[in-house]
Amino acid sequence: MKRNVTLSVPNLLTYGRILAVPAVSACFYFEGHAPRWVALAIFIVAAITDFFDGYLARAWQQQSALGRMLDPIADKLLVSVSLLMLAAIGTIGGWSLVAAIIILCREILVSGLREFLAELSVSVPVTKMAKWKTTVQLIAIALLLVGPAGEAVLPGTELAGLIALWLAAILTLYTGYDYFRVGIGHLIEE
Repeated sequence: MKRNVTLSVPNLLTYGRILAVPAVSACFYFEGHAPRWVALAIFIVAAITDFFDGYLARAWQQQSALGRMLDPIADKLLVSVSLLMLAAIGTIGGWSLVAAIIILCREILVSGLREFLAELSVSVPVTKMAKWKTTVQLIAIALLLVGPAGEAVLPGTELAGLIALWLAAILTLYTGYDYFRVGIGHLIEE
């Protein structure tokens, strides 16, 4: 008998991460430091659920097609919308916008490549380097989300966020190359 995992805890965590996207965005429409701290808190909780939804799905044997589909979408929405909001308010600007563009382009290109490879029944496992990329990317966005509120507590927070963003962009290029190397091989075979 097949059980319904639509409302399983791992999937509920993924749904929560999707709902965090407009919540983080809404914080940018309010003045002062408090909304930036709220945005940071929501973002951190959402980032933590990214680890736990997959871990719990495997541990409790509640993996599902829905979860496999929604998990990367939730991740990309959280990262993309956060970067767009930070660019909209000028936290990310100038040359640092290039780092954000690299990250966004890679997310879109790798999603398309994974979809293509899935049609060929080719799985591309997530590498340790890709996990490091994600970690650095989330730290960068967190530091930038707190922005001026963080600067008031610990000067240099925004600069650290921008440096981490560039490091994430470099790791993004490296890990993106890995995906494309595998993908191109299968594309040429077609």
